[in-house]
Amino acid sequence: MANRITDECINCGACEPDCPNQAITEGDDFYEIDAAKCDECAAKGGEHSCKAACPADCIVQA
Repeated sequence: MANRITDECINCGACEPDCPNQAITEGDDFYEIDAAKCDECAAKGGEHSCKAACPADCIVQA
């Protein structure tokens, strides 16, 4: 599974630098998570860095 960013994203960019897998990039309308790169922060014991950084709470488990 991978996380995904909903269309409630406010394009603040807070999540991008916190992703340890460089899975988050700026899309056309809002930031996007590359499912092939996202491992839901498995190396951190499943503590999702992007979710913790998101002020809009728009990152959800896919």
